[in-house]
Amino acid sequence: MATALKNIALVGASGNVGKVLLPALLASNFTVTVLRRASSSPSTIPDGVRTVDVDFTSVDSLTAALAGQDAVVSTVGSAALGAEQKKLVDAAVAAGVKRFLPSEFGCDLANPLAAKLPVFAPKVEVARYLEEKAQATPLTYTFVYTGPFFDWGLQYDFIFRSAGARPLLYDGGNAVFSTSTLDAVAQAVVAVLSKPEETKNRAVKFQSAAISQAQLLEIAKEVAPERDWQPEVVKLDDLTKAADERLAKGLFDGETFAPYILRAINDERYGPKFEELDNELLGIKQLTEEEIKAIVKEKLNN
Repeated sequence: MATALKNIALVGASGNVGKVLLPALLASNFTVTVLRRASSSPSTIPDGVRTVDVDFTSVDSLTAALAGQDAVVSTVGSAALGAEQKKLVDAAVAAGVKRFLPSEFGCDLANPLAAKLPVFAPKVEVARYLEEKAQATPLTYTFVYTGPFFDWGLQYDFIFRSAGARPLLYDGGNAVFSTSTLDAVAQAVVAVLSKPEETKNRAVKFQSAAISQAQLLEIAKEVAPERDWQPEVVKLDDLTKAADERLAKGLFDGETFAPYILRAINDERYGPKFEELDNELLGIKQLTEEEIKAIVKEKLNN
């Protein structure tokens, strides 16, 4: 029988995933310790949640903070995806942690084309590092692949730009991609930690829906018929060519890396639609048509 994972160290609790995941973990009766950067601004963590200030550049500091923890769930942002996460892995090994969930929560990096995109290099590096550690130490891992966040991606004009009723349809917008709400992501992480043997040393993939930009446009027209929708078709090749040029100049920022993510989401060759799903294992229900419409209507921007 697998050893239960009860004590959970959460890293990145104030981020997009972390702030939804923390209450879900607490509601599921996990004992949560939040690791936060010592230089962070005043904490927004709820009263009663154990919080430890650590030096994320120090394996010793991290190891001390992880003493007694069964699992580490990392939801760190892009700036900490590489070297700092590897230090966190080293600390988890040193502290005897049983399970590590790195900050994935996105595209399927088992797809070789997606894995080669520059934006995902730190995630791929950490994944390979975890696989090596799992072979040589008792530490295990789970990669959580969610597709782009549905509600967040609509709200921030990423998976579908609604601002000004001028959506950009990448290569026509017909590629179907898996996408998950942030609540579903939190539910999936809780399920992974609750089913350690079934999710050991593997990736789990799930979705709240499989949809295309073209379908989102039709839904937007239905739920906001008063707006003058005028979509524009944009070529992914043009976007990634410009990104390649910026990368060659040493410009490592959002403007450089966003086109690669858009490629992974909107180019069928990159596996944006998950063909094998773990929804049943994780207890994730897919959204109904009416639920999708309600979220689109709520998240549309002016």
